[in-house]
Amino acid sequence: MRFVKAAVVGLCVLGGAAVQAQEVVMGLDQAIQVALVNNSSIIQSDANASSAAAGLTAAYGGYLPSVSASGGWNRYQTDRAAASTASVGGGTFLLPPSRTTTTSFDAGLSAGLVLFDGLSKQALVGQAGSRSDAAVHATVRTRQSIVFQVQSNYLDVLRNGQLVKVADETLKRDQRQLERITESNKVGSAAMADVYRQQSAVATDELALITSQNSFDKARTNLVALVGLDPEKEYTFADSSIALEIEQADLDSTTAHLGDFAGLSKRALLSRPDYLGAKESFDAASSGVTMARSGYFPSLSASVGYGLSSDQLSSLRDNKTINWGLNVRWTIFDGFQTNLSLQSAIAGRRIAEISLVQAERDINAQLKNALLDLEAARKQYEVSQKGVVSASEDSKIAEERYNLGAGTLLDLYTANTTLVSAQANLVNSVYNYVTAKRNVEYMLGERSY
Repeated sequence: MRFVKAAVVGLCVLGGAAVQAQEVVMGLDQAIQVALVNNSSIIQSDANASSAAAGLTAAYGGYLPSVSASGGWNRYQTDRAAASTASVGGGTFLLPPSRTTTTSFDAGLSAGLVLFDGLSKQALVGQAGSRSDAAVHATVRTRQSIVFQVQSNYLDVLRNGQLVKVADETLKRDQRQLERITESNKVGSAAMADVYRQQSAVATDELALITSQNSFDKARTNLVALVGLDPEKEYTFADSSIALEIEQADLDSTTAHLGDFAGLSKRALLSRPDYLGAKESFDAASSGVTMARSGYFPSLSASVGYGLSSDQLSSLRDNKTINWGLNVRWTIFDGFQTNLSLQSAIAGRRIAEISLVQAERDINAQLKNALLDLEAARKQYEVSQKGVVSASEDSKIAEERYNLGAGTLLDLYTANTTLVSAQANLVNSVYNYVTAKRNVEYMLGERSY
């Protein structure tokens, strides 16, 4: 089976004309590394994680005092009109116009620290930490998701490339058969109807090749976009590590390794970043309840200040003011706003708890389906192998019978069609198995990138 001897897919030649362009050969691991740098979803998730980490830093800042400095210069001018009067010794005198100007300078430094706020600061730190961890887990899962998408798309490119080869070999075989039938018709040993039938078969093969080539080109375009490559360049996707003939030992070991669903489920719940993120979201919601409840408690804060003031800059340090103190604030009634916040936080915690339970169910269902797909892919591969062997022998026999005049062209066409279908099934079953195996790894979520 020449079409499964190597996993090398390049630019295909269609109609005898090759695309002339600078080609870049890229293996699967290289494509993954480029995607981890260029993919927009990964960039966005990294930004979200950085933002969440900044939120955690700000939450810790609540334990530190707030410090502020101030300084100012003010000039005051008072103008008095000439109509103003003043009484002196029983007489009234008209005061002349006047202008009074004063200047002041001041500077100060103050600090304040919240000593107790109903455990709101502690809850805020816990909530920010949980959100930061959840964002990190989301980033890890996003990277795993993109890697799996790259693997699936890469394998899809290889799959469609091999199907192009199958279609091309089928076309060439039927073209050679058409030449033989045409020559036989010229010497009178084949009917003209056979020539027409074979011409129709060749036309069908050409359409199949065009369709396969188009599917291959579209798959390659999708991979280029997903990885974030330059669409102006031409790429050859080739990876010799992806074998197209799966060894029986590999099939048996995979089945034995993945047979323990309970153990795999436990591994997934311990490793899946999305499940760990759901747990962190629940913890954040729990901290939100504590923050909301803190509104029922008084708050205690301390403050200290140091100030300078004068009407001359040179004597600014002559007048000093120092103050310090403690302040207690307790909202006795706020129109049930604290109660509203608390009930909303409790509802949010309940929703997060339900989401956590549902996440566990989803993971188990996804893992179970992945295992079922892997088992089905294994069986499909084994059946497809047998189908190619029998279809190849049937095609050879049908061709020999037709050349000897003991069989009809319809028998040969049917045998060739069956062979093409068997070859395509084998190609699909190989890549289905490889994709299913990688999907199980993705569902376990144990690998980090």
